Amino acid sequence: MTTAPAAGAPPRAGLLSPAPTSAPAPDAEAAPPVRRVPLAVAGVVGAALVAYVFARHGAKPGVLLLLGTGLGFALFHSRFGFTSAWRQLVAVGNGAGLRAHTLLLGTTATLFALIIGTGSGLFGSVPAPSAGPIGVGLLIGAFLFAVGMQLGGACASGTLFAVGSGQSTIVLTLFGFITGSTLAAWQFGLWSDLPAFDPYVLSDHVGWFGSWAVTIVALAAVWFVARAVQARRNPPPIGTPPSARGALARTVRGSWPLAVGAVVLAVLGAGVLLVSGGAWGITSAFALWGSKLAGVFGASPESWAFWQQPGSSAQLAGPVLADKNSLTDIGIMVGAAVAAAAGGVWKLHRGIPARTALAAVVGGILMGIGARLAGGCNIGAYLAGIASGSLHGWLWGAIALAGTWAGLRLRPLFGLGNPKPADSVC
Repeated sequence: MTTAPAAGAPPRAGLLSPAPTSAPAPDAEAAPPVRRVPLAVAGVVGAALVAYVFARHGAKPGVLLLLGTGLGFALFHSRFGFTSAWRQLVAVGNGAGLRAHTLLLGTTATLFALIIGTGSGLFGSVPAPSAGPIGVGLLIGAFLFAVGMQLGGACASGTLFAVGSGQSTIVLTLFGFITGSTLAAWQFGLWSDLPAFDPYVLSDHVGWFGSWAVTIVALAAVWFVARAVQARRNPPPIGTPPSARGALARTVRGSWPLAVGAVVLAVLGAGVLLVSGGAWGITSAFALWGSKLAGVFGASPESWAFWQQPGSSAQLAGPVLADKNSLTDIGIMVGAAVAAAAGGVWKLHRGIPARTALAAVVGGILMGIGARLAGGCNIGAYLAGIASGSLHGWLWGAIALAGTWAGLRLRPLFGLGNPKPADSVC
């Protein structure tokens, strides 16, 4: 727990001392009782899906669905956020969320270097780094995505775990996300030829150990900068979610420290790479879902240039429950539903204000379009890119900070608030 400096004393400036906040972090309230009906429903649905996928499509898709369920469980119990972390940093200077990102990124980079550098893979997969071109599409897409997540209230992973936990507003964000992804796929020709340089992957130049070392040093620098910014601005603390008492109960019912969430997410994300050969991703599934739905209503997505790219036609023609990112996405929603119900906080929210609903849909559309232009989201581009030693991941994160600044200035237009220095929590 961080504490405020004594009256009249300046904030502690030592970079290795606890990060100061303007007040102590509030104690966690006791977790409410287990929501038994939502827990039973989520458990039955999850078990049925896992059994069906194993029986119909085999062990590899079944394991991916289980890994996604674990990701959803960990995301919700740790409340691991990207949208809130950037908002807290830009608005009031609280860098706790960004420092948790560096732990997630560093642990993932370590595991990726071990898996990809040694060629280790399961089910015959050959693990490969996530690399993206560096160009106009990346810059515009990351900026639009960051604006969208501040309006929509969640990032790609946050959208899924919030939907799983029953947050009705974020269902609208997911609807916008799928819509924007589908529109971008439909109009692929408008943005596919934007100027870009070839991907730059560190391991191609300095090997996997060198790539890992450079990444860890860069992440350490980000950690210290975020710590220094917080020491200078002395922001409000981050709010503390309800928590169960006792180590075992807290493991099952939450809440988890951000650091624990970061490590668990890194291990599960590395599991996705090990099983599938590709890094954890989210948003390509939204384009797939939307395109399949468009086909139901008479469109011909198979004729779109987006789905005529190598490998894409097979993805569109195949079943959703055999698609890698669809499996982990569905698993995240199920795992978050289980976690929220176990923690006693699963709840359907009603009475969404019109401006909030509009912001959710607009934000989702911007994220869907932005993710396609940039070749990924906060997971597929930022997390997977940096962990793979790809320059596009770092650029995505830098542009996302600029987009967050713009998004914060748009939020009041939709009746959405921003953290302020005088708040008790941010």
